[in-house]
Amino acid sequence: MAIAYYAEEIQLPAIKKRAVSTWIKAVTETYGKKTGDISYIFCSDEKILEVNRQYLQHDYYTDIITFDYTEGNKISGDLFISLDTVKTNAETFHTDYNEELHRTIIHGILHLCGINDKGPGEREIMEENENRALAILPEECRG
Repeated sequence: MAIAYYAEEIQLPAIKKRAVSTWIKAVTETYGKKTGDISYIFCSDEKILEVNRQYLQHDYYTDIITFDYTEGNKISGDLFISLDTVKTNAETFHTDYNEELHRTIIHGILHLCGINDKGPGEREIMEENENRALAILPEECRG
């Protein structure tokens, strides 16, 4: 059971992998879950658009796509993150790029833990959970 980080067609972002993995496990545990195999695939807008079209039949850019392979209590999945869109979102929302990147990283984990963001009022619940998770992000991971 591992958390792995990959880059496709771009450079891997400068994140503290060991500390981020420990943080992810800590957040997961707050939902009564265990971490299984989780792969982060950092990519460009073009790659995430390709994945969105091919697997979800969606024709738009997004910051993250989460493929959920969770079984029972053990969360597992492949999480594609567009660093281009993370950067755009940081500019749009006037937030630090590093904070936006970690928000996106944990967003996928929250989906795997069962938190949704598409229905009425769910976006606000997701944001509260993201903020709670970011509050325990280790100091060494912050910008």
